[in-house]
Amino acid sequence: MSIIVKFFMAPDDASAALTLPTGPRRAFESLSFGNFDPEEAVVEWESLLVGGSFEELVKAGEPRIVAGQCNDGCVVFAISPRLSTALAEAEHSRLRDVAASWVRLRAEEGETIDTETAEAIMNDLSALVINARRQSQGVYCWVV
Repeated sequence: MSIIVKFFMAPDDASAALTLPTGPRRAFESLSFGNFDPEEAVVEWESLLVGGSFEELVKAGEPRIVAGQCNDGCVVFAISPRLSTALAEAEHSRLRDVAASWVRLRAEEGETIDTETAEAIMNDLSALVINARRQSQGVYCWVV
């Protein structure tokens, strides 16, 4: 499980990859969270918001790594265009429902995530995606 999770905006993969050693810092607008596996979470969120099984999304290459290596220190990955669109277009009530479903999924795996925290993550990430889209940027995640 990751200790530090930062979702951030960047103009492209190359710019996002440059954050690998130190994180996005102040160069990019970002959100900080902790104590959950964001690589697994984004696949679960996409499955819950848009459809498709977890296994299908992983087989399709989600999440797409732009720097670092999975399970070996820091990694930077891109939020899929499909998830970005779903987050940007979702109503608050839909995000709340997805957060509740995600909490239940994690509980089935023995993880405890507070419902209010899950809702805050979904709402804050949605706002970041909306802002990134307005600026023609993508959303990425830096994990350590």
